[in-house]
Amino acid sequence: MEIVGSIFVELVKQILTPIGKCCKYHRGINRYMKILHEKREELNSRKEDTEARIRVELLPGRKLKKEVELWLGKVEQINSEIKILQEEVGKGKYFSRSRLGGVVFKKIKEVEQIYQRGVFFDGLVEENPLFGDILPTTTLGGENTSKRKLEEIWACLENDEVRKVGVYGMGGIGKTTALKHINNRLLENQDKFESVIWVTVSKASNVTKLQDAITCKLGLNISKYEDETTRAAKLYAMLSRKKRTVLILDDLWEVYRLEDVGIPEPTLENGCKLVLTTRSLDVCRGMSCIGIQMELLKKEEAQILFLDVVGQDVLHTSLKTIMNEIVEECGCLPLAIVTVAGSLKGTIDEFEWKSALAELKATRRGPNMMGPIFEKLEFSYNRLKDKRLQDCLLYCALYPEDYEIDRNDLIEYLIDEGIIEGMKSRQEAFEKGHSMLNRLENCCLLEGSMDYDKTKHVKMHDLVRDMALQLTSYSPRFLIEAGAGLKEIPEEENWTEDIVRASLMRNNILDIPSDASPKCPELLTLRLNYNILMSISDCFFTHMKCLSVLDLSYTSIKNLPESISDLVSLTALLLRRCEKLKYVPSLANLKALRRLDLSNAGITEVPEGMEMLSNLKYLNLDTRNIQMLPDGILPKLSHLQFLVFRLNASETMKLRGEELASLRKLETFIGRLYDINHFNTFVRAMVRKLTNYILQVGFHGFLEEAIYPYHPRKTVLLTKCTSSEGMLGEYLYLLPNDVEVLQILECHIVKSLCNLASLNNVTKLRKCYIAECDGMEYVLSSSSSCNGSLQSLETLELNGLCNLQGLISRERGASSLILLPPANFSSLQQIAIDSCPKVKELFMLEWLPHLQNLEKIDIQSCEQMEEIISATLDQDAGGTDIIKITLPKLKFLKLWGLPELKSFCSIGKVMVADSLQEISIWKCPKLKRIPFVDNEPCPPSLQSIDVHKQWWESLEWDHPNVKDVLQPLCKFWIHE
Repeated sequence: MEIVGSIFVELVKQILTPIGKCCKYHRGINRYMKILHEKREELNSRKEDTEARIRVELLPGRKLKKEVELWLGKVEQINSEIKILQEEVGKGKYFSRSRLGGVVFKKIKEVEQIYQRGVFFDGLVEENPLFGDILPTTTLGGENTSKRKLEEIWACLENDEVRKVGVYGMGGIGKTTALKHINNRLLENQDKFESVIWVTVSKASNVTKLQDAITCKLGLNISKYEDETTRAAKLYAMLSRKKRTVLILDDLWEVYRLEDVGIPEPTLENGCKLVLTTRSLDVCRGMSCIGIQMELLKKEEAQILFLDVVGQDVLHTSLKTIMNEIVEECGCLPLAIVTVAGSLKGTIDEFEWKSALAELKATRRGPNMMGPIFEKLEFSYNRLKDKRLQDCLLYCALYPEDYEIDRNDLIEYLIDEGIIEGMKSRQEAFEKGHSMLNRLENCCLLEGSMDYDKTKHVKMHDLVRDMALQLTSYSPRFLIEAGAGLKEIPEEENWTEDIVRASLMRNNILDIPSDASPKCPELLTLRLNYNILMSISDCFFTHMKCLSVLDLSYTSIKNLPESISDLVSLTALLLRRCEKLKYVPSLANLKALRRLDLSNAGITEVPEGMEMLSNLKYLNLDTRNIQMLPDGILPKLSHLQFLVFRLNASETMKLRGEELASLRKLETFIGRLYDINHFNTFVRAMVRKLTNYILQVGFHGFLEEAIYPYHPRKTVLLTKCTSSEGMLGEYLYLLPNDVEVLQILECHIVKSLCNLASLNNVTKLRKCYIAECDGMEYVLSSSSSCNGSLQSLETLELNGLCNLQGLISRERGASSLILLPPANFSSLQQIAIDSCPKVKELFMLEWLPHLQNLEKIDIQSCEQMEEIISATLDQDAGGTDIIKITLPKLKFLKLWGLPELKSFCSIGKVMVADSLQEISIWKCPKLKRIPFVDNEPCPPSLQSIDVHKQWWESLEWDHPNVKDVLQPLCKFWIHE
């Protein structure tokens, strides 16, 4: 009877405990919200204090510590989540208060944790040992001549008596190339100088522009100061704090007084030096520089450089004699040799080479001749023998001098201009565009480069641009004043009737007055982007009836003039980031329009007449201000290939699946569907697969990452899904077969991915992010047939899953080998788990052969986590064999806030991770050994161990000597 009574008491406890919690959360939600608000204020105060310290400490040559960056990111994330939570609580009904109260309670704990981690006693920044940019370089032409000059420049930098060096010579002789090699060499040999600042100076430069260029490199913004003296003082103060710095000014055209700009005089005391390139010895003398003249190549060196570009096979043909004559015509000038050789690359026909030589000898410029180098450049231009390639090159001259042109943006313009046309799809057009730009790079008429984020750019050498400007000064005639510092549009006499393209981009034009009405009947392109332009008179476009491309992006325009409605030839209207724009006139007459870009524009409604744009191929409505798209518009835009809406801008901006399904030519789509049924309707209709997409269902104010349409990501975002919306058999969602990124937020009704969506045919999933799904118990279910669908998965992130038990459910008595198909997790590189309190183990030991690509393990705030790799009962009791745990590619291991963690693997006596670089362990009191390092030898790649000193001293070691070896790598935290 006592047994029955105790069972009954225990049963009552099991029932009443959760009920009591619910009541507690229900009654206390208002109090919890007040506490949360107070905690958030404390956290944001600490964030503001931290940012104030950063502004003081983050000087050039220093960088923010990674842990500080991560902490600031966490603060931003938690603020976004709290804002959404406040909205939910405000709208919450009576019966949802207990659930929301529990969420608020957990959020308070999260804020407290983040607040505690925001103390950085040992500083926020660290020295950046490599302050400067490694620049892309080409091989120096002239083995002896160029290297001799390089060593001459280097000797001046080594000589303490020389503080200023000027490298001079004619255009195209290799001054910039030589200095790029010097720049990189300085960064590789940091025993004498701490930092290198490279600044490209344009022909149209002045003191203000030079100050802006230098401060941009230093991360300093002085644009709010108009007075040159004040600007110089700010720049001087910044540069004076820097010691042992080399400032390189490339392509200087005039003499500047250093004090006027704000550049401290280089002295032996500050260890600084100034190096410049110029075409004029007078500039070197005026800047008090030691002058070093670049020399033409010797004949043999010129031949070698030519062969390096055109290919060595020429030596084994009858072309060698012709090649020597061509090299002679190039005058041993490196740029001329490279461009002419590039134009003949891949050509081995003797008659074509003879014809090219004849053309080269006959090239003359007439009365406007600008020197021999232009003859050779124009020869290379003519040798393209493809008008589209030539038009593409000339189009690049519309950008300011030395401008890094984004490849994708440029290709969009080339499509707008009809330079790329006739392609069946947008993807084909982009492939054609990249092919054209590659050819121009291969011909050495454009220079390629890549950003830190791997964005590709092209740039025109200033001499190539000068050649293009010369060509476009008569036919076809361009009006180019890009980046010229204009405050008004050019005078009327500059707007001749034969102008076909005009670029006034990157100026300071404020408005276009009512008396401005240029007579340009042949004008096709007008680029006014990147101006402070606020208004345009209605008559400005009156005499531009052929205008095809109008770019007003990044301006402060408020109202477009009514005359826009009469530009019936317009094919592209670009209003990107016109954030003050309130009015767009009717577009009904613009039936030729193919591209309309309203991304980040200020308008609150779609323009009138948009349903009439039957030829529209590109529509970008990525703006938070437009609240809805009227029904019936999309089916009328049947030629759309690119369609983008802002995700999470408004709860009312939702699209119908059947309307999207009618767009048979669609290739890129970003937007939110009405509900599950509309989502499934659209996915089912995706017979012709999209090349890029982000499909969202549900509304959430915070997204895990921003995804851009040019990046080849195929993403599905599922938020707050409910079963009442409809089912597909046993599944809620029909996922596209080629989905690469899956993000799931607040889908509380699902227990695993397997009953959320069919994964059987999903074979390209690379990243999966799941957060705040209270019902999720396992990522995959062993009883489901979807178990083999994670073979391509590279990143798995799980956050705030309060009932998660593990990655894959295991039926009683089932072997874990059965649970994991052979290829599952075989591509996994990163796994991150945060705030999943019920997970006790992460991987099973049998899965180890499938985890050989794992590079990062990040586990935080999992209160019941006992070990990372778990053994079965049989393995635990199975003999004395030493089990070796090997993760050959693991680089980063982070274990934070795991109070029950006892070991990485209880039966793994030998653990090896030879690629391991960083270890970070915090608040794991029961963990007595650091995984993977208690070996002889230690991982050779290990760089840092972040731990608390007291915990470090309490560790147990199989190899006591290892502790002494590792001690220098430790970064001890002081604050708990």
